[in-house]
Amino acid sequence: MIPNLDIDQLKTFLAIADTGSFTRAAEEVNKTQSAVSMQMKRLEEAIGRSLFVRDGRGSRFSRDGERFVEQARKMVAMNDEIVAAFTKPELTGSVRFGTPDDYADLFLPEVLGRFARSHPQVTVDVECLPSERLMEKIKRGDIDIALVTFHNETSEGEVLRREELVWVTSSRHSTHTLDPLPIATADASCSWRRIATAALESVGRRHRVAYTSPNRTAIDAAVMQGLAVAAMADICVRPGMRVLRPDEGFPKLGAFGIGLVRRAGLPTPATEALARHIRESFGADRALGTAATAGPVAA
Repeated sequence: MIPNLDIDQLKTFLAIADTGSFTRAAEEVNKTQSAVSMQMKRLEEAIGRSLFVRDGRGSRFSRDGERFVEQARKMVAMNDEIVAAFTKPELTGSVRFGTPDDYADLFLPEVLGRFARSHPQVTVDVECLPSERLMEKIKRGDIDIALVTFHNETSEGEVLRREELVWVTSSRHSTHTLDPLPIATADASCSWRRIATAALESVGRRHRVAYTSPNRTAIDAAVMQGLAVAAMADICVRPGMRVLRPDEGFPKLGAFGIGLVRRAGLPTPATEALARHIRESFGADRALGTAATAGPVAA
């Protein structure tokens, strides 16, 4: 007979994943450290796998523990959605949400899907625009909340994760060897374009803007067909592309933040609910990235 998993145990397990420590997790879930250890022992017994291995004085996730983080998050999220649907007043209204085209197909399906299941009476109007234009719309109050790119530390928004900006070329072509180098990019207002061209100029690499489009799919197509190289977020690299290295003449472009900005004024409950769903989705990604390193979990 398949055992039933305990949601409280799963939440404690995720607290350990998020805090990196049994001690801090115990504070997070308001339990003693011994109670946390006992919960993890029972969780391991329920699934028949070891989730932790000893590492000096502390512990770290086992390979099964790393895999279990994602599954635990899905189960806890579903539990919370079901409980919220029957215990909280039904949320209504609308939210005007903006995101760059670069992130739309990566994050929107999961975020909007989960949000719609939890709050089916809320309408979400989505605009896909570059971060600079989204910031302008936020300041004018034309949209309520936006997912944008941050290249510098900012007090205007909430950074959810950091990513690397990388050079990419077709894995089947040698476009990156051409002189001048053809580039596919968004228009001149795009911050990634400015960063990329400045980097090439710093190493004296001749280049030309061969393809311009605000649509990431068009940029991807130009790269994969061997028509140009491009600078894009590491998370946006697709099969058929290859990341270019500094020893190939492509200097590092640095990191940037992805985060939320809101219009001024008191946010509506619908806006806050959507922000929470976005934050939780990015939190799951961050925890998975941390768990994949199999780093130590302090006792």
